[in-house]
Amino acid sequence: MNLHELKYNEGARKEKHRVGRGHAAGKGKQAGKGQSGQLKRTGSKPGFEGGQNPWYRRVPKRGFNNVNHIEYQVISIETLDAAFPDKAEINPEVLHEKRIARNKNLPIKLLANGATKKKFTIKLNAASKKAIELIEKAGGKVEVI
Repeated sequence: MNLHELKYNEGARKEKHRVGRGHAAGKGKQAGKGQSGQLKRTGSKPGFEGGQNPWYRRVPKRGFNNVNHIEYQVISIETLDAAFPDKAEINPEVLHEKRIARNKNLPIKLLANGATKKKFTIKLNAASKKAIELIEKAGGKVEVI
């Protein structure tokens, strides 16, 4: 077999439908755009409603988006207690390997759900005061990196 003998499978490639090329072509006259008017022409702006107040101005607005907001992956002490043995060193890489933390792009925060008696050494991006208190009470260490 040579390169010039290669062909696409039957039905693998579909031709683009050229609209507005006469009745016989199947999409002639109005070319699927309906009756005449401003919206049939090119250049009408998205969201423009012909002078009527557009929906994005009619709809009430509430709240705001905080540009300084940091979204964390949340992990509880209970989860760590079930997944790791005593005296384990826990960091983001280990959590990703064990699939406890799924997203590598988001920082990880430890929360104080549950309890533990294991002495963990934890290095994470953030931790609640209560979580730090519980880990240190059990004899472990928490380092915020």
